[in-house]
Amino acid sequence: MIHSFNCRVYYEDTDLAGIVYYANYLRFIERARSEWVRARGVNQRALKETEGVVFAVRRVEADYLQPAKFDDELTVLTEIENIGGASMTLKQSVTRDGVILFTAVVTLVAIGANGAPVRLPAILRKPLH
Repeated sequence: MIHSFNCRVYYEDTDLAGIVYYANYLRFIERARSEWVRARGVNQRALKETEGVVFAVRRVEADYLQPAKFDDELTVLTEIENIGGASMTLKQSVTRDGVILFTAVVTLVAIGANGAPVRLPAILRKPLH
């Protein structure tokens, strides 16, 4: 199942040339991941408070294909690539009018209060499948 999240490029997202600064794509995909989890009925704040579990990005593999520009309306697509015991890998892409501008493969790890990896809680496994 692919999740779709729309966002607009604001002036603050761009560099001197008027194109999206490369690091801001990571912000766009982070927001999309947060909305993707929320759409599955998982409240990350409650998960932290009740289970002591949060997510950390372990790895990002990114490809910048075409620039986005000021005032573009973008769509961020998110889908599961793999779910492991304590981690999940997501494929994400940023598009404009159906044209892929940026792609990323992001590995997230569930971590406990001590910062060590923990198994993904059951509350996550069910909504994410």
